[in-house]
Amino acid sequence: MQINKLSMLSLAMATAMAGYTGVAAAKTVKVTMHAKESMVKIDNKGTEYPAWTFDGGIPGPVVRVKEGDTVEFELVNDNTNKESHSMDFHAAIVDVLKEFAPVKPGETKKFKFDAKYPGVFMYHCGSMPMHQHIARGMYGIVIVDPKEGYSKDYPKPDREYVLVQGQFFPNADDHHAIMENQGWTGTLINGKMFNYDPVHDPNASKVLEAKPGERVRIYYVNANVNLPAAIHPIAGIWDRVYLNGNPKNVIHGMATLQLGVSEAATLDIVSPADRPTNNAIVDHTMGAAMRGAITVLMNKPDADPNAGKGDSILIR
Repeated sequence: MQINKLSMLSLAMATAMAGYTGVAAAKTVKVTMHAKESMVKIDNKGTEYPAWTFDGGIPGPVVRVKEGDTVEFELVNDNTNKESHSMDFHAAIVDVLKEFAPVKPGETKKFKFDAKYPGVFMYHCGSMPMHQHIARGMYGIVIVDPKEGYSKDYPKPDREYVLVQGQFFPNADDHHAIMENQGWTGTLINGKMFNYDPVHDPNASKVLEAKPGERVRIYYVNANVNLPAAIHPIAGIWDRVYLNGNPKNVIHGMATLQLGVSEAATLDIVSPADRPTNNAIVDHTMGAAMRGAITVLMNKPDADPNAGKGDSILIR
């Protein structure tokens, strides 16, 4: 009996497709950052501050990969710097004495790690005094997307934004005061006090934007040196909260999420679809909120179609 070749081909294709899950293949992601000791603006008036940074900004660049990817990282400590710097990825499982070791000015360090867990993680400089390096701006966010992609329990958002909170100590040289939590005068959200809050700061020119009814996903990192944060969306409720950003760690209908120092989370909010509204995302610790930890989310029909999408999840 002769077997129809076309039927065999169809059977083979059907068999292959039956095992297809849509999971993207793991890949290698190369990330290079420069440690820079430079002046940055820490408020909407343009006040400058002698910061230590990754790539010249507070926070450093967003690192985004998929679960299972390998990150090949290179840290360049520019030869114009005076201090040794290092990189501590909270998403990495490595050797603290090897991969996370300090890099002297003019030198470069390379290492790699596998992103084994999905979620949202802090990264920061781990050189001593560590609290001073973090306080001066050497921190950022790692987003590890789940290899399975979106699902019923982890729906695709309409927009995404990164918010990284940090304490501001104007006397950057007094690391003993920083360690004792003395002398902090401001809270930075993505590097500035009241960065996205024209309500409390007339010099603020930016807000987060979405259209009514859209699902907005916030990736939030508490990069404070010493203080926990209580993240609350005024005039709203977190529809879903993913502890540490892991889709398996989901909680529904939370008003406020407590984030310890260095903790991160993914938080979804959905505004009413029938009218324009506004939310204020705050650290409900009032001492932090009134020092700068207030972010306005405007839900309006004419929202910028590019805001919160692609490379526009961290608004500079």
